[in-house]
Amino acid sequence: MGKTIVIIGTLDTKGPEIAYLRDRLQALGLKTTVVDSGILGEPLGIQPDIDHGQAATYGGTTIEALQNAGSRGKAVAGMREALKKLTLSLFDEGKLDAIVSMGGAEGAVMGAAAMMVLPVGVPKVLVSPIASGYHFFEPLVGTRDMIVVHSVVDILGLNPIACTIFDNVAAALKGMLDHGHRLPRPEPGRRFVAMTMLGNTTTAVMAAKDLLADRGYEAVIFHSNGVGGPAMEELAEMGQFVGVIDFTTNEIYDPMVGGIHDGGPDRLKQIGLLGLPQVVVPGCIDFSVWNAGTVPATLMDRPIYDHNPEYTLVRASHEEMIELGHLFSSRLNMAKGPVVVAVPTKGLSIPNVPGGPFWNPEADADFLSTVQTEIREDIPVLTYERHVNDPEFGREVAQLFVDLMAET
Repeated sequence: MGKTIVIIGTLDTKGPEIAYLRDRLQALGLKTTVVDSGILGEPLGIQPDIDHGQAATYGGTTIEALQNAGSRGKAVAGMREALKKLTLSLFDEGKLDAIVSMGGAEGAVMGAAAMMVLPVGVPKVLVSPIASGYHFFEPLVGTRDMIVVHSVVDILGLNPIACTIFDNVAAALKGMLDHGHRLPRPEPGRRFVAMTMLGNTTTAVMAAKDLLADRGYEAVIFHSNGVGGPAMEELAEMGQFVGVIDFTTNEIYDPMVGGIHDGGPDRLKQIGLLGLPQVVVPGCIDFSVWNAGTVPATLMDRPIYDHNPEYTLVRASHEEMIELGHLFSSRLNMAKGPVVVAVPTKGLSIPNVPGGPFWNPEADADFLSTVQTEIREDIPVLTYERHVNDPEFGREVAQLFVDLMAET
């Protein structure tokens, strides 16, 4: 037998389907460990390798306590935490090479949470009918390299549609284990630099990437969409980068107004706390991002820009730009490593140009003034008579990083 795949599922409702996937994986020469994440009932048509009682103990509780938690939500939350610890334990013990989960709403969320504790490169496949439509993908993906498969039909019955999807999932897992690999540590001598980017900063970041390459650095670009920034920070903590150019820091604004590019409460803190050298640009900090047609009525009086048919940008108010200056400074002031701030004064996004819908030089100037006043004295704040997406600005920022590394 070959490598081991952990299969998580609520066996009281998905037992026959999990058994089918288990058998397909075993037929491909893979070992399996079936974990029962069901809470209320007993397994149907399958015997788990780790039953729900054993699984619950990893969360410091019992299955009886979860069954009497008082609400479905509390029970699922308790099992989810237990599954995360169980999965990490199996991985640390060398008993997990890949993981797959099939489930509806609760089953998918529990299985996905367990997968998210695993490093990048460990195969992770989630099969669910909620991987579709208007459902939020954050609970299914997080910041990890999840493969999410829409089951098309609900996971109840072994019909030709379901079996085709389950067969292909098994084949995909076999292929990943045979031909894929986990994320390695950087090879000696290679210098990777993390950068953040959106469509509004692509031209400048591309120019910065080229200059970095000329200086012996390899840029790794993250889409600053509420997941990219936090993912970059997590990978930095794992030792993947020698430093960071945080060119597009919009993810600290969306949480203020409810936009979808929400980087969470720790965005812009982690790199500094790690002590990594960083050059930081307030790129795209002047707008929040919304799914088309979802801008709340409270923001409809703001300047609005249709970025594409799917996403709408809304300009930050003058008062919010000042508040962002406070937030930007306070988080960078936590840094334990060298920091340089580079601010373009001719616009922070594509619609922020003279005559453009987001042009408000007074608000941007007050953001800059707030940063200059409140940031630590040892953190330089450099200004450039450039637009944020000017390729020359991108090259100047890249050279700042190169010089910072030389000083460090």
